Amino acid sequence: MQEILVLYYSRHGATLEMARLVARGIEQAGAAARLRTVPPVSAVSEAVAPAVPDSGAPYAELRDLEECIGLALGSPTRFGNMAAPMKYFWDSTSSLWLKGALSGKPAAVFTSTASLHGGQETTLVSMMLPLLHHGMLIVGLPYSAPELLATKTGGTPYGASHLAGATADLPVSDDEKKLCLLLGRRLAETALKLRP
Repeated sequence: MQEILVLYYSRHGATLEMARLVARGIEQAGAAARLRTVPPVSAVSEAVAPAVPDSGAPYAELRDLEECIGLALGSPTRFGNMAAPMKYFWDSTSSLWLKGALSGKPAAVFTSTASLHGGQETTLVSMMLPLLHHGMLIVGLPYSAPELLATKTGGTPYGASHLAGATADLPVSDDEKKLCLLLGRRLAETALKLRP
């Protein structure tokens, strides 16, 4: 079965929950989801993360990007940008860029923020930048999804988003869940159509 990589970084669990919902949407569309995360980064240069995380998805390797037919990328917002661990991972992908390994593959993005206007859209756009440099095709959310117009929490045409609250205690809302599922389905449908 064709696999789509769901690559995320999550600090408090909301982005992980969104990743699982996007993965479920991918599977609803008839593809398989490969869930991967990235290790945290440290300001102390001697700090080393364990090779295998204590819990959750395995750490991503470059081959995960190469082997999959599409990518869903998720990160919490850090001052309107993706979190440093995710940026650090993408900074290591030059070898894939040099050989065009991701060119023509579809990708989608999702994020979680502490406040409703805390940089959801800028974070989603910032995550698109390395994907566009790799030649990937961006899949967003259409306004034909009624949740996009009705949501009082997260949700943008650029990708799925979640309002976690200042203490990261707000659950993923029903509208946010539906948009995560839709994003996964649209990504998988696109990837399967593009794949010979």
